Amino acid sequence: MFNSIKLNSRLAAAAFGALAIGTVAFADSAAAAPLPMFPFILTPPTQTVQPPVQSMPQVQEEDRSVELPARLRRQVVAYPTREAPGTIIIDTPHTYLYLVLGNGQAMRYGIGIGRDGFTWSGTQTITKKAEWPDWTPPPEMIARQPYLPRHMAGGPGNPLGARAMYLGGTIYRIHGTNAPETIGTRVSSGCLRLTNEDVSDLYSRVSVGTKVIVLPMTDRRADLGSAVR
Repeated sequence: MFNSIKLNSRLAAAAFGALAIGTVAFADSAAAAPLPMFPFILTPPTQTVQPPVQSMPQVQEEDRSVELPARLRRQVVAYPTREAPGTIIIDTPHTYLYLVLGNGQAMRYGIGIGRDGFTWSGTQTITKKAEWPDWTPPPEMIARQPYLPRHMAGGPGNPLGARAMYLGGTIYRIHGTNAPETIGTRVSSGCLRLTNEDVSDLYSRVSVGTKVIVLPMTDRRADLGSAVR
């Protein structure tokens, strides 16, 4: 029995030694083997794309499509006058603006004018021109409509529209509009409005110093502006 126990002890020792040698060999092998590079897929970092900076839009057509009556569309018409070419004449009763071309002709634009009690007449000159003008309602307008903003930056949503031409030292302007459906009506506080497309065309044809004649509402002479074919 003693020999049996001794034999079993030798077998156990041999087994333990083999296990230890195997463990060391495995550890050496694992240490020698290179670790895999990037054992997972790397995704590129998320990049924030900034929207492109947009310049002020060019005026090509109305923001809201409005079909004006034929008489209010921009057109060259017969218009005999003694005023010099380049003069602007506001026909208040007929809601027209004439730009005298000479040779008995004028470019005619449909306009919106002042509502009842806000029309005016007289002679002024264009003293300033502005593209996509800011709007600062004058104190007189604020007093009547205290809910109005004190200042509004220029842009498509601005009531002055795409262009403005300031008349003398008055509070009145010839300007565009973001409400083209009001052309041919009497809704303003005295300013004269055109569609953005038309006011841009007029703006390109006149300069600072241009004479502007505003006829009174009582001047109901016949409409002389027949279209030139």
